[in-house]
Order: sequence, then C-alpha cells, then structure tokens
Amino acid sequence: MSVKVRFPPSPTGWCHVGTARMAVLNYLFARKHGGTIVFRSEDTDKERSSREYEADIIEQLRWLGLSWDSFQRTSELVAHHTHALTTLIETDKAYLSCEESKREPGTFVEVVRLRNPGKAVTFTDLIRGDITFDTAELGDFAIARAIDDPLYHLAVVVDDAAEGITHVIRGEDHISNTPRQILIQEALGYERPQYAHYPLHLGADKSKLSKRTGDVAVRSYREKGFLPDALINYIAHLGWTPPSGKELMSLDEMVEEFELTELHKSGAVFDLEKLRWYNREYLLRETEASFAAYVLPLLKSAIELRGLPWDDAVGGKLVPTLRERMSVASDLAEMIGAGEYDFFFADPAPDAAHIPEKKSNPADARTHLAYARTALEGLTTFTPETVKDTLWTYAAEHGRGAVLWPLRYALTGQQRSPDPFVVASIIGKTATLRRIDHALSLIARL
Repeated sequence: MSVKVRFPPSPTGWCHVGTARMAVLNYLFARKHGGTIVFRSEDTDKERSSREYEADIIEQLRWLGLSWDSFQRTSELVAHHTHALTTLIETDKAYLSCEESKREPGTFVEVVRLRNPGKAVTFTDLIRGDITFDTAELGDFAIARAIDDPLYHLAVVVDDAAEGITHVIRGEDHISNTPRQILIQEALGYERPQYAHYPLHLGADKSKLSKRTGDVAVRSYREKGFLPDALINYIAHLGWTPPSGKELMSLDEMVEEFELTELHKSGAVFDLEKLRWYNREYLLRETEASFAAYVLPLLKSAIELRGLPWDDAVGGKLVPTLRERMSVASDLAEMIGAGEYDFFFADPAPDAAHIPEKKSNPADARTHLAYARTALEGLTTFTPETVKDTLWTYAAEHGRGAVLWPLRYALTGQQRSPDPFVVASIIGKTATLRRIDHALSLIARL
C-alpha cells in the first residue's frame, strides 16, 4: 500500500506546538514509508479562520524543515462536499431538517443530518489497539449547516477519500470524532483509512496545552531565539524514544528510526528546561566562527539599546563567555537588560564603601589595589592567564579575598561578576588601569 497522510491544521490561531507535533509525526511516518503528504488547510470554521493564521502555520512548519507534496484548502472543495451531501440525501442516508439557527435565533435553516444506524463501531488504532463505540447515543448528528455549507466531519471524510489518505495520524482528542467519521464513510461507501491517535503533550501542571496560549506558539519560541533543529528534535522526542537512544538527530536520522507503533501511550510533559538543553547543545555544536557570527549582532543590538558605546574588540573577547552562559538568544537579552554586562562597555560607578573586602579595611584595600596597578602596568600581554600569574602569588600571601575582591569590584562595580582576570583581559590594559586609579581615588577619601 502506498502511504498517504495529511497535515490538516485549522487556521484559527497561530501555529502552536501541537500543530507542529502533528506535522512532525505525520512527516516522519510518510517519509519512512516513501509516502506522500497533503497539506490541507481545514478552514471550515468561517468565523475564526484567517489567511494570516494559515500563512503563519505554513511559515513555521517550513522553518522547522518540514515539507509536503500538495496543498489544498477545504473551503475550495465545497463542490465535492455538496455532491456527497446530495448523494446521501438521494439515497436516504441523510435528510434535511428545518431547525432554528444557532447563529441567528428566530431564523430557521435546513440542516443536513445523517441517519444514524445506531450500531457499535470498532476500529483498530495503530497505537492503542481496538476501540469500540456505541454510536446510538450520537443520534442523527448534523453533517452540514446547509447543502453547500458542510461541517467538519463531512468535509474531512470526503477530502480524505478524494485524496486517498491511507493513514490518519492525530492527537487523542480526536478519538471521539472517529465513530462519526466512520459512519459517514460507510454511508458514502468509502474505504476506511487506518487510524493512530497519539497521546497529547501536557503543560508543567499536566493540563492540556492550548494553541491559543501565546507562550506555546512556534513563532514565540522562534522570536526568543530557539533554533529550528533544537525545536523539531524536542517536539519529535515528545512521547517517542528512538531505538538508538540518540537525542540530537537530523530529520533523515529521525525518519530512519521512526516507527509509529513505538509512540508512548501516555502523555509527555512539555519541559521548557529540556528544550533549552536541546538548544544549548546545538549552539555548542557551532564552530567558534559561526557562533560569533550568530551572537555578536545580537550582543551589539542589546548593548546599544542600553545606550552604551559598542566596542568590537570587547565584543569579540566576550564570545567565549557568552557561549558558556547562553542556552537561547533570549538569555542574552535578559542578561544585557539586567545590566550584567554594562561594565564591559562603560566604566562602572563603584561605591567607595564596597571596595574593601568585608573582612578587610580601606588601608589594606588601597595597598592591594596599588600593588595590582603597578604589577599589571608592566604586562605586555594581557590575557586571563598572564593577569592571574602576575597577581596570584601576592594574593595567596595576603589573602585572596582581601586582594582580589577590591580588584574585581573596581573593574565591575558589581557584587557578582566574572573573575577579575577574565574581566581585565576583556576590557584591556588601559581600561583596567583607569578603573583601578578611579577606585584608588575613591578609597583615599574614606
């Protein structure tokens, strides 16, 4: 059997993680079996569907690296739906029912209802096994608002049959839709596709995620700086463990290992920290040059937003520090926004009272800073190693805290910061000596 699946998003909101996960699982299954994929924009909800949302879904799925073989829009297939409805009415398997409109109370419309045989329906779910429903409780359910205005259940059945969809892979929230759709298939004489309903992923509080929750929109992760490879890897691994146990995989590698029947039967919790781990791993895979090309424009923009002067030399020296601390680009914006990196680009304004170490005094701090200034002035190479080697023996003899705290605070003006050797090497010899001089002038007044 030639495999054919569909991506059937409803364009009633931004592309969210749930939509992306549906697409990823269908993609992996279809490509594993050499099958084809139909992207169908199921815009049956006329009031809430929009082309803007549709465009966003397409953009985000392409950003994640997914592709499909054809595109269709449910609203453009109404002629097929009308033909199917007419056939059902003519064969007395459906009928027109005059009913009060829910949209316009007091107005009556002709709704199309399926004649429900009220039987038990059993289908085999590729993930869950046999599932049985007693359809009698459904009654004669509506399948169209009018002969030319189909409801979702009728439209999706007709479109799947017309396209020859062989496998319907979707979330478990659609299980209850399946018996209705099977009854419509049988009434029209269509072949039944195979079904697979995977467990939904959950929020940290184990509640169902909603596509209208802004912080799970794919675009929001993209705007925060998450990489597409990281996000698609994490989404694919929600509820699936590849046989190799690998976590960082290319799409081709995922296709090679994917088996629909190996999806977990319980819901997976969407863990933001795990997603951050994925993103960090991909950042660490970048070469030094490519990471610098990625992060320096972000750093420059964030520093200038702070109203600070940008320095190419300082920025370049900060790249290893940023690589060590960042998991995602938004981390950088937060660190810069909090002022953590201001002292690299502008002289700080230290408080004289904080220059001595807590167990020291102004006189000792002045002595240690004066020693550091003289020793560092003689250096021709200003690296973390040379700065440390120059001061370490003296600091060990006089107390590391007593010596290094005044230097750190003089250079940064902050209670917490990288060690003074790293800071000095990044800001350079001239700025280091200037800041020590300023601290000495402040402490002389105590």
